[in-house]
Parts: sequence; structure tokens; C-alpha cells
Amino acid sequence: MSQAHKDALAKGREASRHVRAYLEALERHRPRRGRQRTPESIKRQLDAVEAGLARAGAMQKLELIAKRMQLEAELQAKKTKVDLAALRRNFIKHVPHYARSKGIPAQAFRQAGVPAADLRAAGLK
Repeated sequence: MSQAHKDALAKGREASRHVRAYLEALERHRPRRGRQRTPESIKRQLDAVEAGLARAGAMQKLELIAKRMQLEAELQAKKTKVDLAALRRNFIKHVPHYARSKGIPAQAFRQAGVPAADLRAAGLK
């Protein structure tokens, strides 16, 4: 493989990584319907699970442990802050190359949840 070929592959991998990171962040931070769960409400549920564990039977204990694991993971995810601005900048920089190389039209990105302003900023129409 020539160095130019290796460089092109590396550029494609980098573009793919940035596009994926932004799309995943958009998906995780998409507004949801209904009441939003706060860290306080998750902690209250964790307290209720802990209280239930003390008097639970074997099967219920198993279910409560699984629920506790799920709530702890959700609480940890709420604590993790994502720098959407940096992800957006990298997306705008790399998406033209990615879209061109994969033959993906801008409308596909729109249907995947990417704001039109981000696509315009990247030069995709």
C-alpha cells in the first residue's frame, strides 16, 4: 500500500469517527416526551430499591439488583457531560468528506436527526 493510500484510509477513519460521535451524542441528548428524569429522582428510586432489598425474596432480590444496576448506570450517564459544541465543530469539518466518500445525501443526515443548520455550515445541501 502506498503512503497516499494509507493517508486516505486514515482520513476516512477519522471522518467516520467524528461523524459517529456526533450522531451518537445527538441521539443520547434528543429531547424526550414526558417528564424528564433528574439525578434526584434517580437517587430516590435507588433509595427505594435499597430499602426493598432488605425484605425481598430471592427472585425479587435479583430483579431489584438488576434495577439498581440500571439506575446507577443512568445516574452515571447523567453526570457525564458531553461537549456538543466540540463534537459539532468536528462533525462540520469532517462530514463533507464522509458524505462524499459514502455517497450519503444531506437528506439522510436530516432524517437521522442532524439539524439543518449543521449541514448548511458543513456545506451540504
